[in-house]
Amino acid sequence: AAMFLASILAVYEQNLKRMLAYSSVAQIGYITFGISLATTNGLTGGIVHLFNHAVMKGALFLALGAVVYRAGTVTLADLGGIGRRMPLTFAAFVVAGLGLIGTPGTAGFISKWYLALGALDKGQWPLVFLLVASSLIALVYVGRVVEVAYFRPTSEAAAKAHDPPLNMLLPILFLAAATIYFGIFTELSAGIAGKAAQALIGGLK
Repeated sequence: AAMFLASILAVYEQNLKRMLAYSSVAQIGYITFGISLATTNGLTGGIVHLFNHAVMKGALFLALGAVVYRAGTVTLADLGGIGRRMPLTFAAFVVAGLGLIGTPGTAGFISKWYLALGALDKGQWPLVFLLVASSLIALVYVGRVVEVAYFRPTSEAAAKAHDPPLNMLLPILFLAAATIYFGIFTELSAGIAGKAAQALIGGLK
């Protein structure tokens, strides 16, 4: 329920810090969902999402921090055209946002794949549909930000903004790159999470 209801709240939130906070509640819902399945795949999904969420949400919060630093606001309505003014920062934001949605090729997809497999292991088709529905809602709230950032006229706050200094920008780009890396090369993240899940399941038997 948390991953569904918190995502809905994020859709209607204008304050981007609160939007990401609601999103974090939803992501914690994914983690507890995986643990509650008590299957190897479900636990793998929950454990790996602990790591993947830290990477993706770290990129998003750092990018938002750069926006505050340059534009002085986190109100979505005041950030028209900010993506054009801060291209590298918002490229990273979009990549991490795609990870939250669970787009193939990102770390978020790996988490949700294992969670879906865990639900199927239990024969819980409705839970798979809930996962998909939550991902579609994430598409809506991430899409809202993209629409304002790239397709609205440049606002007064955005007009004065540009990408942050390199020492702020590099960590954002690194985490965005990690979102893609761990969506393609999963041995380090999902591989270790799978071994941990097998050990936990073995200990429960």
